Amino acid sequence: MCEMMECGESERVLVEYVRKASPPPFLLKTYMMVEDRASDAVISWNDDGTAFVVWQPAEFARDLLPTLFKHSNFSSFVRQLNTYGFHKVATNRWEFSNERFRKGERDQLCEIRRRKAPSSKQQPNVQLAATSDHSDNEEQRSLSTSSSEITSLVDENRRLKRENDALSSELAVVKRKCQKLVDMVAVEREKRPTEDGGRGLKLFGVRMEVGRERDLEDMKRVLVSQSCKII
Repeated sequence: MCEMMECGESERVLVEYVRKASPPPFLLKTYMMVEDRASDAVISWNDDGTAFVVWQPAEFARDLLPTLFKHSNFSSFVRQLNTYGFHKVATNRWEFSNERFRKGERDQLCEIRRRKAPSSKQQPNVQLAATSDHSDNEEQRSLSTSSSEITSLVDENRRLKRENDALSSELAVVKRKCQKLVDMVAVEREKRPTEDGGRGLKLFGVRMEVGRERDLEDMKRVLVSQSCKII
């Protein structure tokens, strides 16, 4: 019996250690948004990296919050920041600071813990722990779902990039071949007089008249357009 109790206590201590060693999902998501250079016009670090600024609250709530959280409520986001000890440090903009939330110091997120909500009535510790664990589980599930979606988007982007690179390579090959063909036609035109009663050569239905300087460029455009249709 004692051994079972000791085993249960060890597992509880291990779970608690792992929980404390992992950044809370809310903080991790927020850090990801601040670090994303693509959204610097909406949210970014301040000049010295000691705080972050939400430059466009409306766009932030509409476009960014739903991508990582299950809501688009800016006020709710601010309340969450407050529960983790963030403070609004500017009067003329939405700038938030926490001494352990710094640019380039992602490992410090593990040290930020959520504050317990104040209550006029003392609640049992078990109930508080259950509420906290339930909230953490909800955030963890949300983070897992968001991470999976991000991974899928990254994979799709890589696939499209590979296809685009392949098409670009094929087009480059076609252009080189077209250039060779145009050069050959130019040489042949200089070697012999124009056939077909002086009316010039025809390529894909376009007559190339002798003596016109833009004929070669016209031929290039025809060849490339026809080659692209084949591809």
